[in-house]
Amino acid sequence: MVKFNVNKKRNSTGVEIKQAIMTGVSYMLPFIIAGAVIMGISRIGASFYGIDNIWDGSHAEAGNALIRMFHAFDGFGGMALSLMLPVVAGYIAYSLADKPGIGPGMIAGLLAKDLGTGFLGALAAGFVAGYIVRYLAKNIKLPQSLASAGPIFIIPVGGTLLACIIMMYVIGDPLAAMNRGLEAWLLSMSGTNKVILAAIIGGMVGFDLGGPINKAAVTTAMAMLASGIYDPNTAAQVAIIIPPIGIGVATLIWKSRFPESLQEAGKASTLMGLIGVSEGAIPFALANPKIIIINVIGSAVGSAMAVGFGAVNRAPISGFYGWLAGGGKLVDLCCGNCCGFGHCHLRFIVSIQR
Repeated sequence: MVKFNVNKKRNSTGVEIKQAIMTGVSYMLPFIIAGAVIMGISRIGASFYGIDNIWDGSHAEAGNALIRMFHAFDGFGGMALSLMLPVVAGYIAYSLADKPGIGPGMIAGLLAKDLGTGFLGALAAGFVAGYIVRYLAKNIKLPQSLASAGPIFIIPVGGTLLACIIMMYVIGDPLAAMNRGLEAWLLSMSGTNKVILAAIIGGMVGFDLGGPINKAAVTTAMAMLASGIYDPNTAAQVAIIIPPIGIGVATLIWKSRFPESLQEAGKASTLMGLIGVSEGAIPFALANPKIIIINVIGSAVGSAMAVGFGAVNRAPISGFYGWLAGGGKLVDLCCGNCCGFGHCHLRFIVSIQR
């Protein structure tokens, strides 16, 4: 009989929810990175032929074999990114209910995608499926002769059906309406308003470096991707790299202003920034909380500049991978990194004690 550990020791609800989200995101990242980088390669390659819409179906019949290949590559990347919502929902459910939660979670996540609830709906689908499967696994008692039917039949079928019913008839419509309302509001923003929105998102991302305010901004930005709204995500992903790269470079330029321990932390911070991990700047914020103000200003200015100059990031990843996801345009690369150096200059004003 197949057994799963669905009765393991539980943490507090808040910690459990955070761990579940982080588990879902960690399993989702390989799909995002693979999809975004392949799409980036496709779009960079197509740009050499003066093509900026390589995803258009007409290129499948192009006379140039390389253009046809780049079009196919873009499709491969799109397929990888299309798995983002089912995967994040499936592994949130896995975090809550072990292996029996994966199937119901992924199916509910796919339904969330079809219902138009976006990223927030996929998160909800994962939690719904995970808690339902956990409840079923804990409370269904079968005779010994039928015990093996629980994990391979009753739990996956019952969990999937119940999770999909709740998504379809209870929370799907409100989440879809919320997503449409947010989408309409963001679509209505243009010109200066887009820059202001980018600054707000950037400041939130830079405030607590992976904490709840950061996560709220990033999650909202990611929720818009499925609707084809890229400015919030561009702002968020640029803001993620500014504190770690800016502070890391500051430890190289103004080395004498930092104790030896933070000089070493600066090297790690730079590397973490290049791969899109803002937490590299946390040791500096702990050492001098004034840095939080600088982080917010630098991230807000950098995000506003990125969106204002027309940078576009179509995938929820930052750093080097985010540049490829943006199509490899010079503005996409420079807005984040140059703002990082600008942040580095601001960091000079608020010095860490020797």
